[in-house]
Amino acid sequence: MLLVRERFAAHGRNLIFDPRDSFSYETIHIGDDVFIGPGALFQASATTITIGRKVMFGPRVTILGGNHNTSVVGSFMFDVKEKRPRYDEPVTIEDDVWVGAGAYILKGVTIGRGAIVGAGAVVTKSVPSYAIVVGNPARVARMRFAGDEIERHEALLGFSRPSA
Repeated sequence: MLLVRERFAAHGRNLIFDPRDSFSYETIHIGDDVFIGPGALFQASATTITIGRKVMFGPRVTILGGNHNTSVVGSFMFDVKEKRPRYDEPVTIEDDVWVGAGAYILKGVTIGRGAIVGAGAVVTKSVPSYAIVVGNPARVARMRFAGDEIERHEALLGFSRPSA
């Protein structure tokens, strides 16, 4: 793990992951204190995946920052190499996030600070800070904290204000 972590575009302290997992290392930026469970697949060939601080991933989490061009008439999808606009979009996972086992996070998604993604969820749209999302497609089941609790929590952690 210590040898291959240098392949990431950037990484912070205390990164724990299984080096046998599949990463597009050069497009992934990771903050401090991140745990990535076994069986991870994080791929973004033409964009980036950014992971904040204090983030936990359960086993078999998939993050995909791109899509295939399926719109070329007269060509097999396999043979089409050019991308269309918006086929590759960054994925951002903010600080203090927990992503449950077997979750899928797709292109263009931001997981807000303090959010929880339930096991097996398929995240196709951005997740608000402190939301708990579940299902396919993922939807907000509830919030982790009430508004005044979020402010107190963030003040205790030293955040200046809740993220959007």
